[in-house]
Amino acid sequence: MINNINDGMSDSKRRSLTTYNHITYLLYILSYFTAGLLWIVPIFMNYAKRRDADGIWLATHFDWQIKTFWYSIVWFVIGVLIVTFALGGFGVGMFADSGNIAIVSVLLASVGFIIMGFTFIWHLYRIVRGWIALTDGRPVP
Repeated sequence: MINNINDGMSDSKRRSLTTYNHITYLLYILSYFTAGLLWIVPIFMNYAKRRDADGIWLATHFDWQIKTFWYSIVWFVIGVLIVTFALGGFGVGMFADSGNIAIVSVLLASVGFIIMGFTFIWHLYRIVRGWIALTDGRPVP
């Protein structure tokens, strides 16, 4: 159970962890403008300080960001694998002069791109939702 009032943590430590979380949320947002190069930095930061927030509402933000990162990776990779498989089928269909294989491959590639698009939107939603909750001083579910 997370206790907000008597958690035994000093105000300066709580403020420090809050600022730390603001920085990690910011890095996730900035990663969209750096072709994902900054995406790995906040996950290491979250793992490094996660235990410092045990027992207080800020722990939910560390867990939220960690889960967001890993679920995003898994779903994005699934989308990439589907697209890769489909484009391979498209190439085979073109060389074999089979219109049916090519059509199915394009449809399958579309499914992969849709998964990647939804993952992108879901990731951005989770970062914005978490950052708003942090700004309001609330835990995330």
